[in-house]
Amino acid sequence: MSSTLPIYHSIALDIAQRIINGDFPVGTKISGRSLLAGQYNVSPETIRKAISLLKDSAVVNVSQGKEVLVTSVDKAYHFIEHHKSMHSVYSLKQDLEILLLQKQELDNRFEEVLTQIIRYSDRLKNLTPYNPVEVTIPEDSHVIGRNIAEIKLWQHTGATIVAIRRGTEIIISPGPMAVINPLDKLVIVGNEDIVQETIRFINKKITLN
Repeated sequence: MSSTLPIYHSIALDIAQRIINGDFPVGTKISGRSLLAGQYNVSPETIRKAISLLKDSAVVNVSQGKEVLVTSVDKAYHFIEHHKSMHSVYSLKQDLEILLLQKQELDNRFEEVLTQIIRYSDRLKNLTPYNPVEVTIPEDSHVIGRNIAEIKLWQHTGATIVAIRRGTEIIISPGPMAVINPLDKLVIVGNEDIVQETIRFINKKITLN
């Protein structure tokens, strides 16, 4: 808990806890700064800062002769509780800063994905003079069960397949090995003549040998 605090603050908390534990009873004098400095392995100046915190909180009293007298167990308890409260607020602020950074990252990612979607949609809309057209595969079409490479749609019609809509699924830029199923909707681009030629092509029925 005290790892984020200045060393003198951590020492003040430890001394307050020792007062609560009875190591330093009310009315007794705490060892001199040099002795405390040796106990905590810090400089006398660091001890002075720690004692100053306790004095400001009325846990101890420091005479003009610099003697440190324990004055209140209750104040020592309140000193520790106040620190816990402040530390809790500090921790919450740290958590909030982390969450805000994570939110910013998510917002940036969301904007990036949304931009990509918009750009893709714009590319489809701006394929002048061609616009995307959906052509439904009949259940008895000769292309069913065959992949895109096999049917050679572009060679036969001049149409380019940009997507396959299958129920609620959309296959963007399907590869040559994509197999065509009954009632698939081919999203193609081409002029009106190409669209009509594609419809005629896929409406050809399966021929039985």
